[in-house]
Amino acid sequence: MAEGDAELTTGEFVEYCETQARLLWGQVETIEAELDDLLAELDAEMADLRARLGEHTDTVEGTVTPGSDDGADLDAIEEIEADLEERQTVAAAKQTRMSAFRDLAVGYTELATDLSDAADGRAALKRVLEFEQERDAPAYFPDRQTVLEAAASEDSG
Repeated sequence: MAEGDAELTTGEFVEYCETQARLLWGQVETIEAELDDLLAELDAEMADLRARLGEHTDTVEGTVTPGSDDGADLDAIEEIEADLEERQTVAAAKQTRMSAFRDLAVGYTELATDLSDAADGRAALKRVLEFEQERDAPAYFPDRQTVLEAAASEDSG
């Protein structure tokens, strides 16, 4: 890091970590709200699918009466089923993503607490750089530069 960076204090890195954690918690809340909406939609559609399937249990052993539209209904049910499976996969991916954001937020919060025993700003910087590199933190902040990215761009520039 450049000569002027020696003035950075441990307190500034603590504040940085706390800010990063708050941003991540905001993402967790956003993903959680999206997931809740998706799960509510899935529940409603599953109930609809069960109702439609219940209508077909009255037919004789899965046979289709000539002139009835049960075949078309079954095709529609299969399409709904495929859509539900796809959306369940999306929900699972959102849960995984939410968990990753939550874990990183907790990590930043713990790091902020742990930095209080850093000898000086340089020691705090080193710990933040190691933390962000180990956890690939820049991947979680596409619109914000992390300390690791700032250090890398300074090293290459």
